[in-house]
Amino acid sequence: MTTTTQKRKRPFFPEIALVWRIIIGIVLVITILLGGFTTIKPVVVLPRIGLAPGFNLVDQADEQISNEHLRGGIALYNFTYADCDGDCPQTSPLMAQVQEGVLALETNGIPVHLVTMTIDPENDSVEKMAAYADQFNADPEVWHFVTGNPVQIKSVIGGGFSTYYSQKEDGIVFDPAFMLVDGNGILRAEYRTAVPDTDILLRDINLLVEEAHNSVGAQKLAYEAAHLFLCYPD
Repeated sequence: MTTTTQKRKRPFFPEIALVWRIIIGIVLVITILLGGFTTIKPVVVLPRIGLAPGFNLVDQADEQISNEHLRGGIALYNFTYADCDGDCPQTSPLMAQVQEGVLALETNGIPVHLVTMTIDPENDSVEKMAAYADQFNADPEVWHFVTGNPVQIKSVIGGGFSTYYSQKEDGIVFDPAFMLVDGNGILRAEYRTAVPDTDILLRDINLLVEEAHNSVGAQKLAYEAAHLFLCYPD
């Protein structure tokens, strides 16, 4: 007696094949779109470096100023002291140039603040900071010269912004730096030099202004994609 074994055919489900084709097609389309996005860079953003430090100090008008007062606007910080002269790295003259550019910038209601924070708070009183601000024709609505508690200032500059300064026998030694913070209190750019390019500073401020205006609705997805794929300016 001969026994014949027949092979069973595997059932074929056309619906599964169709689903896989759709998935593969979607993946290919996304890959092409993302490749084009990172190449063409329709949206350019500044990186999100980290949370900027909080503070509660006073400015040259003896008005309280804190990181919360600046929230919703854009803030550019520099660190110096009123007696900075001679070989001391000069950063405030460049801030004066930025002030001129900011006053001419169209921000559509988004405030831009300049913040000069002293690294010598024990000697830089409110009155001394006011006199220092006058040297640069600082607009008090835009440019704040900040002093206050030495411990808090050390925490903000040395800890929060990771910028070195120290009192020596022959004066204060410090690393010049500028820090750009967005309206959400996120540090977006660091310029660790006494003389960054003013045009780049103004460009970066304008990039944050544009992002603040356009990061809503469907446009927000484009900005999040730009952050995801590191579409940073050259």
